[in-house]
Amino acid sequence: MVRATTAERLGQIFDSLRAPGALIELGIVVLCLALAWALVRQIAARVEHKGSIWLGSRGVDGVLFPLLALCFAVAGEWILGDAVPRAVFRLAVPVLLSLLLIRLTVRVLQQAFPKSGVMRVVERSVSWIAWIGAVLWITGVLPLLMAELDAITWKVGSVRLSVGSVIEAVFNTSIVLVLTLWISQVLEQRLLKGAGDNLSVRKMAANLLRSVLLFVGLMMALSAAGIDLTALSVFGGAIGVGLGFGLQKLASNYVSGFVILAERSVRIGDMVSVDGFSGRITDINTRYTVIRALDGRESIVPNEMMIVQRVENASLADTRVWLSTVVQVAYGTDLDTLMPRISAAVAAVPRVLADPAPSVQLSSFAADGLELTIGFWIGDPHNGQGNVRSAVNLALLRLLNAEGVEIPFPQRVVRQVGDAAAD
Repeated sequence: MVRATTAERLGQIFDSLRAPGALIELGIVVLCLALAWALVRQIAARVEHKGSIWLGSRGVDGVLFPLLALCFAVAGEWILGDAVPRAVFRLAVPVLLSLLLIRLTVRVLQQAFPKSGVMRVVERSVSWIAWIGAVLWITGVLPLLMAELDAITWKVGSVRLSVGSVIEAVFNTSIVLVLTLWISQVLEQRLLKGAGDNLSVRKMAANLLRSVLLFVGLMMALSAAGIDLTALSVFGGAIGVGLGFGLQKLASNYVSGFVILAERSVRIGDMVSVDGFSGRITDINTRYTVIRALDGRESIVPNEMMIVQRVENASLADTRVWLSTVVQVAYGTDLDTLMPRISAAVAAVPRVLADPAPSVQLSSFAADGLELTIGFWIGDPHNGQGNVRSAVNLALLRLLNAEGVEIPFPQRVVRQVGDAAAD
């Protein structure tokens, strides 16, 4: 039955493709593709679209091209009316719709999960499912197949399910979740665009917005699938018990993440030290905080540790950091003349702030000389501290050499005793 219907449908398609009107349809489809390509090129030339969902990376590999081509093809089919039999449009519309679904799913998942290796498998699966669905639609097998699957039913409690309804539910749920991820991704980019001092607040709002949209999207998808949402109350109670016992650490980290973002005790870009690890905060997620050290190492710190443990924040109230270095000069050096010159030499070093100005203090009368402590401020600790301290030491060394100031150091005198004295 299915084979006969499929063969008959394919024969009708081939016969209609040989008809004279098929050339008119083919010309309209080509015109629709050309119009969509030209419009996308014009839009891509005027806006910045680096990896965007609408335009992709090359303009025509995004969602906009198949969407415009599909809209133009549907409009052309409607304008054409019954003037010629449908042949090319029966092939073009399902192919463009499948291409649209593939591009939409792939682009949204790439934006939502950019570093996930599972996405390649998902992309291939979506491509295969979409193209197989298009073939089944074109050949007329899809309605017959869904009718047969709807006949396979079973009863779960008071609800009767079928294979066809489950497939439709999975399809509807996937489409709703993809659209929800798309909307949340667009809104998150809008919130984080141009963020300055309030980056942490915007990050919190973006995370909260994504969670709410995903929850609402999941509820809409389940409702569209015909699942009674009141039946989820028992499941929600089980989740609550699980969070209270087995998942309390996970829940604590999530709550701590929103607390950190809300109270702004630590912010993205701050220089902090947590559990002996120092670095710059590069990201604050709902479960963990990423700290990057100046040597490139990264530490993933659970948000609970940022709440319950001591955190040293060098950038909470002020981004400026005070550094110091020590040098000794010989006794008898004219410090009244030397100390202002040291301050001027340190102030001339790049990255050293002029306000507050560098300071020079006589900190100790050491055994070998006078110990001077030079203090200075920098405003960009995330660019490193050792390099600017080295630059200050080099400036001091050049100044002392130019002034002829002696840097004392311990000296040992070795006396060689002759053989007679030894006897």
